Amino acid sequence: MALPNKPLGELKAVRDPEVEEREVDILIVGGGMAACGTAFEINKWKKDGQSVLLVDKAAMERSGAVAQGLSAINTYIGDNTPDDYVRMVRNDLMGLVREDLIFDLGNYVDDSVHLFEEWGLPIWKKTDDGKNLDGKKGLKLGTLKSGAKPVRTGKWQIMINGESYKRIVAEAAKKALGEDNILERVFIVELLLDANVPNQVAGAVGFSVRENKVFIIKCKTMMVACGGAVNIYQPRSVGEGKGRAWYPVWNAGSTYTMCMKVGAELTMMENRFTPARFKDGYGPVGAWFLLFKAKALNGLGENYAAGDVAKKELERYAPYGTAAITPTCLRNHLMLFEMKEGRGPIQMDTVTALAELGKTMDKKELKHLESEAWEDFLDMTCGQANLWCAQNCEPEKKNSEIMPTEPYLLGSHSGCCGLWVSGPDLDWVPDSYKIKARNGKIYKQMTTVEGLFTSGDGVGGSGHKFSSGSHAEGRIAAKQMVRFAADFSDYKPALKQSKDELVDMIYKPVRVYLDNCEYTTDEDINPNYIKPNGMMYRMMKATHEYGAGTATYYQTSSKSLEVVMDLLQTMREDCEKMAAGDLHELMRAWEIYHRIWTVEAHLRHIQFRKETRYPGFYYQADFPGQDDKNWFCFVNSKYNPEKAQWDIFKKDYVKIIP
Repeated sequence: MALPNKPLGELKAVRDPEVEEREVDILIVGGGMAACGTAFEINKWKKDGQSVLLVDKAAMERSGAVAQGLSAINTYIGDNTPDDYVRMVRNDLMGLVREDLIFDLGNYVDDSVHLFEEWGLPIWKKTDDGKNLDGKKGLKLGTLKSGAKPVRTGKWQIMINGESYKRIVAEAAKKALGEDNILERVFIVELLLDANVPNQVAGAVGFSVRENKVFIIKCKTMMVACGGAVNIYQPRSVGEGKGRAWYPVWNAGSTYTMCMKVGAELTMMENRFTPARFKDGYGPVGAWFLLFKAKALNGLGENYAAGDVAKKELERYAPYGTAAITPTCLRNHLMLFEMKEGRGPIQMDTVTALAELGKTMDKKELKHLESEAWEDFLDMTCGQANLWCAQNCEPEKKNSEIMPTEPYLLGSHSGCCGLWVSGPDLDWVPDSYKIKARNGKIYKQMTTVEGLFTSGDGVGGSGHKFSSGSHAEGRIAAKQMVRFAADFSDYKPALKQSKDELVDMIYKPVRVYLDNCEYTTDEDINPNYIKPNGMMYRMMKATHEYGAGTATYYQTSSKSLEVVMDLLQTMREDCEKMAAGDLHELMRAWEIYHRIWTVEAHLRHIQFRKETRYPGFYYQADFPGQDDKNWFCFVNSKYNPEKAQWDIFKKDYVKIIP
């Protein structure tokens, strides 16, 4: 159970925390959609006597990317086919994806959506005469599983009333797994390899953010699903708006850092997502483009995306730029092109869109349409609705500016960075996409470290799974982990480190603080340590200016990458002097540590790939175009924890779906 915040501020950290040691068969690290999928599914498959524990840094009801709610489920196959789903994802991600993983997910994802509706999520329905029924009205038409038609905003998206989306999904997960098998407000920060079995995960260590307590957990197998990475680049919102971001601010790259540090192979870490969103409030644009049919205009009032200039620019990136649906990164590229040519700012034409829809509606329907425009934000980005109010913006009377955000790393949205995992053990899946365990068996979604699985943002090479796909991937992983734990039932995890060594590592920032805090009158200014807040600004400044942040219109160069890599190396060394006076600061210290490792992996991949594969997301100035002859392949990397060395290499792409 989650412990409440302390009434008098953050709890001061002590030098010697309490230690709790546990041992389970299966460990789930994370509390978002993927972890909830695993928690819900695992009891169906686990063997008698197998024990399961879920550990979440937050409270599951509001944990992960769906925490604030959603207005749409972006992956629902419905009348489409898994083959078409693969083609859509492949085109949007400029041709390089793991088609085996995407196709496999396409066969399961709808089942998770049907469960959400069964648990109480209101899904909009389409009447026979083409009317949209939202909320409770939609229930009259039955469920999707029974044949009711959803309201589609695009080929793959369906509309929902989703403010409580995550609460609904978390409730089902908690009931299925049992509250006694869940630890909330516990931040897992390091994975642990086995002392005797090479390349076998044996456990994890973390700490409570509500009590002075360290948790050391042994396991036979685990899934890590802690989301992507946010605040690795300086956000556009600073000062009074500090902390505003599109993806959840607590996503610290923990999935990538923890797994890479025990030797798990990464893939496509050069890929990033730089979404176009309503300026300053980060409100979503998808419903406006797809449901309300709004157009984006440049500063001259032109629909620039439909003009000859855009067409000519997109032809440079054929076949993706000339496809029926323009990839997300190229839509960004067109926006940036207009802005750099002095034809900005870019506006969402909400006025025309609502006026056109209103022509076929009576007053009551029109009023409902206007409320839907606001609800799109109230379901998922309340701050944007607040901003509209503060600016006296009525979308039916005044257009709003849209702008590309700072970059994020993720594997579940319109991005595909993450871990290299095993595909299904089927004859049509290439052997190069399969990872064999030491018993010769294949376990879907297992990383290159035995017993270590991932889902959601952690699975690389397969974007566009979103909330429903992440949940379904978590369910797939559940069955595979049960198989693994049963196949290795005789395995007894043994840790290399002693209890004291692990506590020393976890609470080092606290002890650095306690040893030096009395040296100065202001605890935040001390020559013997640096606080996490200061380290955050250092990292963001470096990536912002040299690592293709907003400061340079997302452009970097070989020389800039050399500079930022040198700065990150110094930062990692200086992390040894990070200090934390309370549990909140200890959490922040470990988050910034994870972020530095993650963004280093990201920039190493950009440095290795000698082309610009994703214009609009980033530009490598020395290699401005795409080079399919030499670089139509995955870029993978592997960190050797024993030698503290990186190995970055190409991995062949295999086309499966015509």
